[in-house]
Amino acid sequence: MFSAEFQAYGYLAVTVFMTVSLYAYIYHLYKNRKDADGKDYEEYSNMALNDDIADTPVNALSKDDKK
Repeated sequence: MFSAEFQAYGYLAVTVFMTVSLYAYIYHLYKNRKDADGKDYEEYSNMALNDDIADTPVNALSKDDKK
């Protein structure tokens, strides 16, 4: 009897811990969307859907911008 009750409390504790960890990780990802240079790569997520020749590019570069 004690073993089943202990197992149920352990399962509940692990489930709560994993849920809190998942939400903390999701919050961390959305809070730190920009990399060290300040570039937000989330704008690239829609690039595969907007790949028609008439669509505007993600990074519009002028001809004056030479690296």
